[in-house]
Amino acid sequence: MLHLIQFVNALRKDRRGVTALEYGLIAGGISMLIIGSVNLLGGTISGIFTNLSTAAW
Repeated sequence: MLHLIQFVNALRKDRRGVTALEYGLIAGGISMLIIGSVNLLGGTISGIFTNLSTAAW
């Protein structure tokens, strides 16, 4: 039983997983911003390229 208590206390003091979690949250936030930007600007950019491709030179 003493080993279990020592193990739980060691897990509570270990902060390595917290850093990995923070990096995961940052990566998730960045990916959400990229997806939102693509969804917001995707139609506009597509329209610009369509206009350029059909324009008479």
